Amino acid sequence: MCGRFTQHYSWQEIHEFLSVVGAPHNLQPRYNIAPTTLIDMVRHDAEGRRELVRGVRWGLIPNWWKKPLKDLPAAFNARVETVSEKPMFRGAYRSRRCIVPASGFFEWTGKKGEKQPHMFVAADGSPILALAGLWERWRNPETGEDILSCTVIVTEPTTWMLPYHDRMPVLLQQAEIDRWLSGKMQANELHPISETGLREWPIDRRINRSGEGDDDPMVLEPLESDLL
Repeated sequence: MCGRFTQHYSWQEIHEFLSVVGAPHNLQPRYNIAPTTLIDMVRHDAEGRRELVRGVRWGLIPNWWKKPLKDLPAAFNARVETVSEKPMFRGAYRSRRCIVPASGFFEWTGKKGEKQPHMFVAADGSPILALAGLWERWRNPETGEDILSCTVIVTEPTTWMLPYHDRMPVLLQQAEIDRWLSGKMQANELHPISETGLREWPIDRRINRSGEGDDDPMVLEPLESDLL
């Protein structure tokens, strides 16, 4: 699955790569984002333009959910095979789609207690990966607060990715983004990125702990042994 990722792009980079509208933001870099924390997403506004929305909970809360959040099943990923029909996601799939911009994402190898994290980024040097996602607006019945939340859609891995994990996020190409956001692109059109679309390197095990090093870019540096 995709259970940890990074967002450390500049406003200029996300504006140029995703053509978002609006005034420039001072974007705070994040290097170890975990589920249920607040992230950025991109969606269509009322006029069909791409807008950057900040402070979105990573972990979808369907708008029909009535119980406390502590009882909500984990929903930070949605499987592409069932996203259009599973009750947790089907409403958002029909009309509330988004892009989760990521600078990269992590996966792990090794056995329990010795897990080695690996960093995955665009092989062509692009500063942003466009992860296909869904979003929801939910009102907390206990506080009356409106909460925006989102999830990342995952698919089968490429052969190259398989040694690291049996799933991977759906990464959209530029030409697919508006079709996805507008609802014209269907789930059966979502496929893994090409075998050569990503590159990888092992990184510091500090990120194995949720939130550790979230403000430290050094956690993403290749291990010294990988540079030899």
